[in-house]
Amino acid sequence: MKSFLIFSLILALFPISFAQTSSRMTTKAKSPNQNWPVEKSQPIIDKVGMVRLSPDISHLTEGERKAVAKLLEVGAIFQDIYEMQRHPQALDSRKKLEQLDKRSGSSAATRNLLTLYRLFQGPIATTLENKREPFVAVEPTVPGKNMYPWGVTKEEIDAFLATHPEKRDSILDPRTIVRRTTAANLQRDLAKLAQYTVLDTLHPGLKKELQTQLAARNAKGFYAVPYAVAYADELIRAHALLNEAADAVQKDDGEFARFLRNRSRDLLSNDYESGDAAWVTGQFKNLNAQIGSYEVYDDELFGVKSMFGLSLLSTRRQETDALRKAMKGLQELENSLPYKQHKKIKEDIPVGVYDVIADFGDTRGGNTATILPNESYLARRYGRTIMLRANIMRNPDLFEGTSRAWDAAVGAAHTKELTSDANFYRTLWHEVGHYLGVDRTKDGQDLDAALQDSASLLEEMKADLVSLFVAEALNKQGYYTDQQLRNVYASGINRVLQNNKPRRDQPYNTMQLMQWNYYLENGVLSFDARTQKLNIKYDKYHSVVGKLLEKVLETQYQGDKAAAERFIEQYTKWDDNLHGAIAKSIRDQQRYRFRLFKYAALNE
Repeated sequence: MKSFLIFSLILALFPISFAQTSSRMTTKAKSPNQNWPVEKSQPIIDKVGMVRLSPDISHLTEGERKAVAKLLEVGAIFQDIYEMQRHPQALDSRKKLEQLDKRSGSSAATRNLLTLYRLFQGPIATTLENKREPFVAVEPTVPGKNMYPWGVTKEEIDAFLATHPEKRDSILDPRTIVRRTTAANLQRDLAKLAQYTVLDTLHPGLKKELQTQLAARNAKGFYAVPYAVAYADELIRAHALLNEAADAVQKDDGEFARFLRNRSRDLLSNDYESGDAAWVTGQFKNLNAQIGSYEVYDDELFGVKSMFGLSLLSTRRQETDALRKAMKGLQELENSLPYKQHKKIKEDIPVGVYDVIADFGDTRGGNTATILPNESYLARRYGRTIMLRANIMRNPDLFEGTSRAWDAAVGAAHTKELTSDANFYRTLWHEVGHYLGVDRTKDGQDLDAALQDSASLLEEMKADLVSLFVAEALNKQGYYTDQQLRNVYASGINRVLQNNKPRRDQPYNTMQLMQWNYYLENGVLSFDARTQKLNIKYDKYHSVVGKLLEKVLETQYQGDKAAAERFIEQYTKWDDNLHGAIAKSIRDQQRYRFRLFKYAALNE
């Protein structure tokens, strides 16, 4: 499930794309006063491996090819928005780096910095020590990224909401930007409504509300505007391109064309229901696409703001048809989970196997699979769609790196137990795991609203554990052989091993460390101090996974943020003599720490 990037300097350089403006652009950390030299950038560059995705799309019709070209343009727009969401100086720093590269004759130093920008999708790098640092002269990152006033604290917004509870829904909406109520901010938002009358029509009452706040001139307050207004110039252009793509593909795939038209309207209305309904229920032919803002992982302030991305996919028809036939009996699996509040689910959820043509923004960079939409009310009404990215999941170079890390961490008896097929099926059932289990708290709240920045972490751990818990039932049904069951279990262990101590703002890594510690505590894993390797007790696997899954489901159901934090704290201990030793073994054999994805469709 996974907030991201905008300021006055960008306004001057990119007048069509105004963003967060604040007089409080300060943080405790200091930004660098110059770009990183080669000596600092090169160690990271040396650990970057390139993956080039070049799927065969010769089977696409002429209309589908024209649609692809239009969707790639939309992707480029979303890439800019995504970078702005993550940092207000992102686009300016990218432009300056490109200019510097030209002036320097493309020196090693500037090539490295441009590679870092492309790799990390902005001016903040993750170092080999798993720290985030600016590599050019920009402000250090802050928890709310550029989805809130830069540098604002959670306590400041909580205090405002305590006295203005009527603002909570708009402030914490997944597709709004939060601003301070300054005259400059309000005037710019009003100007966008005046410039684009369609936005004024689709957001009735917004103009009057902004005018009222402008008259009040309370600069200490906050207000929220829909993404459709905050990124008006970009999304108006994306709307046009999506309709052009729909026109191009209409004769070849009318259902995909209808989805594109619905999604184009969604971008302007800020309401994704029509597009998501068309997406989840559509029977598409050769193409599919994830388009819009969905995942909230980068919002470290409240864990609610979604990020823009676009993933353009080519269908593997034969594999997709076979997989859909195999996925039956989901209600029975839902009923088997270790909690009491079982729900009635829609069993015929669409699942597809795809090759990535190109990814942008939030979806870029080794994303293996997705299940969307995230909103529980949409899942209840229409179901969800699962997209498996086969040319990433089954990439031999990527699996070779995974296999090397596995061999470095486990005892000799286990080195042959991990397979790429096991990773594929564990990932598939991880995505199904998002569909099963708790989706609302006992008092009816959405999990994001109740658990905030802990929600994504717990949801991802639930999905991991469901994929492993149902594996025994799938084995009994004949879906997995006994050997495949062990391979899937090995994939579950491999999933949790870390090559560095996670930061708390890394939900995936943090929940993986929690599983690792729980398995150690309950005897699924044991550490051999002599060999510095891990051993696995497969006979304990199912029952221990079930116990942990029960804890996670109960934590989600109770919706108690403080209790969730205590649970997370309990299982995120790091012992340098154990975790650190395994992490070092993994790092020592790693040829690459990072993967830079490039795409033939973008002529890269």
